[in-house]
Amino acid sequence: MSESTAVRVDPSNERMLKAWDGDDGSLWAKRAQRFNDGVAAYRDTFFAAAGIGPADNVLDVGCGAGQTTRDAARLATAGSALGVDLSSEMLGVARRLAVEEGLANVAFEQVDAQVHPFADAGFDVVISRHGSMFFGSPLAAFSNLARATRPGGRLVLLTWQPFRLNEWITTFRTIFAAGGEVPSSDLALSDPVEIGRLLASAGYADVRCTAVNKPMYFGEDVDDAAEFIVEQHGGRLTDLDETTRAGAVEALRADLAEHQADRGVFYGSAAWLVEARRP
Repeated sequence: MSESTAVRVDPSNERMLKAWDGDDGSLWAKRAQRFNDGVAAYRDTFFAAAGIGPADNVLDVGCGAGQTTRDAARLATAGSALGVDLSSEMLGVARRLAVEEGLANVAFEQVDAQVHPFADAGFDVVISRHGSMFFGSPLAAFSNLARATRPGGRLVLLTWQPFRLNEWITTFRTIFAAGGEVPSSDLALSDPVEIGRLLASAGYADVRCTAVNKPMYFGEDVDDAAEFIVEQHGGRLTDLDETTRAGAVEALRADLAEHQADRGVFYGSAAWLVEARRP
């Protein structure tokens, strides 16, 4: 088990700590490469917007297994990259891979970015690839991040657009509901108007949200993708009878077959590229 009791979190983030430093984090650590491969099509767009220079100090929020942190460190050759997350298991993977890749200018810390006492104006660039949507109090979190961003520094995020625009999640939610009610709630930071208001209130300026649509990878073939998706979402079937569970998996496999391409199984996805500046 993790050392979650040693992590100082805001009370509003205790549920996230339990999840990400528990079973959810364990799965993401185990499947780190697959989760990274899933959103790899966003990489070039994301880092082009971040514009990380050789001397920059970079903060990566919700870094998970640290792929984006390590990529940032490779760009900030005379600077540094710090990745923060609530998952001790994913951070363990991140540290191991940083050593294997010979990166000396990268570090990882298990902290709650909503309340962690980062150095004032300590970072030139703050980034987060789908890791900034889970704060209990987004205003408090981004105010803390703005305080840690130097004047003139940049904030660059990837967040999901509403789930109705994301083929992958609407498909899997419907299939795993198995005829029951399909969850309709979106993640935070899915509305560009609300994003603009939030970041302006937190202390950022020149907020811009750009729609980015990329294919999302789930596996090399139907068997590979089905195993991964059931591992991630199959818990929703736990309370159903065996026949219903089997029918949901059969429906999933049929849908995956329709999305099989030469390079693997892909579904459509839609994100916001969020850019802002610290005045």
